[in-house]
Amino acid sequence: MRKSILGLSALALAAMSAPAFAQDEPTPDLTVTGTAAVVTDYRFRGISQTDKRFALQGSITLTHSSGFYLSTWGSSIDDYVANGGDQELDLIAGYSKTVGAATFDVGVLYYYYPGSGGANTDFVEPYASIKGTFGPATAKVTANYAPKQKALTVDGIHKEDNLYLAGDLSASIPKTPLGVTAHLAHTFGPSYLVPVGKGYTDWSVGATYTWSHLTFGVSYVDTDTHFRPKAAAGNFRDAARGAVVGSVTASF
Repeated sequence: MRKSILGLSALALAAMSAPAFAQDEPTPDLTVTGTAAVVTDYRFRGISQTDKRFALQGSITLTHSSGFYLSTWGSSIDDYVANGGDQELDLIAGYSKTVGAATFDVGVLYYYYPGSGGANTDFVEPYASIKGTFGPATAKVTANYAPKQKALTVDGIHKEDNLYLAGDLSASIPKTPLGVTAHLAHTFGPSYLVPVGKGYTDWSVGATYTWSHLTFGVSYVDTDTHFRPKAAAGNFRDAARGAVVGSVTASF
């Protein structure tokens, strides 16, 4: 009986003190999140940036309670992407707002390639997206437009621009750690981002498994174009050809 009374007394004290403490503790205005990942192939809009080899990737995002955010994302790349450089660093600034089931997101992305030997490889790309959540499913439409810039030139003289339109679907399987994804997009050119012709389509389907802070992913990625960046050196590997891509991502 005494044990029961002592237990009730402790619970009562906790109940009286905890709410007051919780009310006094302010909600943080800034949150920091990050990821670290290993992928079997870094695919940018369906095209391998690592000659179909492994890549190390990571990100850090600083988000304000108002919806503004700053983010940086990096990956190892192959030397054909940016004139011999072996790294890509994306610098991002944006604003996100959720209204009901819809989330609106706008921002600017700056692609920076250190070690490119002074070549004009960096470019800016504003973006906008709308995302809707319907139960366990999420649908997203995104538009990225890179205005005319020297880095996107095809002939080395004239500036070019580029438009990328994408649709993404994802869903979690209720009462399981599994998820499924689907992606369909088209790149409009010509520009440096279009390997052949005036444009191409890329798509993918995949699945994920989440355990604690780790997410394991596998997807099939493909395009309707071809790109052999090292053909002159005798390597005829097609960087745009379909392949299965695996990933392990840690979130913190």
